[in-house]
Amino acid sequence: MEFLRTPHINVLNDAGFGKTVLMPGDPLRSKFIAENFLENAVAVNNVRGVNGYTGLYAGTKVSVMASGMGMPSIGIYSYELYKYFGVQNIIRIGSAGSISHSCGLRDIIAGIGACTNSSFSKQYGLDGNIAPVCDADLLYTVREAASAGNIPLKTGLFYSSDTFYDDTHTSTDWAKMGCLAVEMEAAALYMTAMRLGMRALAVCTVSDLCYEPFDSLDADARQNSFTQMMKLALDTAVRLEKLPRLEPRD
Repeated sequence: MEFLRTPHINVLNDAGFGKTVLMPGDPLRSKFIAENFLENAVAVNNVRGVNGYTGLYAGTKVSVMASGMGMPSIGIYSYELYKYFGVQNIIRIGSAGSISHSCGLRDIIAGIGACTNSSFSKQYGLDGNIAPVCDADLLYTVREAASAGNIPLKTGLFYSSDTFYDDTHTSTDWAKMGCLAVEMEAAALYMTAMRLGMRALAVCTVSDLCYEPFDSLDADARQNSFTQMMKLALDTAVRLEKLPRLEPRD
């Protein structure tokens, strides 16, 4: 049987994708979620080693697929999922570096919006600047799920940077504009969802402190210990089933 293919996603079986896709950056984190949280999970994509899985969580069909690192990468995968595979909601679940003293290691942040130094928005040819923001219904739903699960959740702005090793060392300056943490994907995800009329939200766990005393979690901890964030995103996915279906804009 032939299944739908795009340049970056090759559906492997008739499981397809759920209405909601969780998107960690790391393919191994995607695998961890599938193995530890989903029932009857099956692989649905493995192009370029970007593993995607679909299974059941609390009786709801949910998918998890890696996005890779950076805005160009998540821009590609989110666009194809929204446009061609019937995905309605994408929840980025990743790591971030705190640039605000109000956020410490392992704090969970939902991004209302994402300031950025990226030129991603230039593709739209608009005479002005886009304000990349999350979907309001999705934000409301994740806050509802956090309250029900007694999971502490902070909400605020992310700073989405195109550079990890940055000679200007200016990421902490964005704290002056109210940004809580720096990460590398949210702005592109938000703009893609806005362009197509779909829903998106970035939820990140703080893995690094970008201010003194400069602390961080190691690679294994980033891959395997963000379970509270994972559960929050999955509980949100269940609640999102009640939202009306959307069709991507041309």
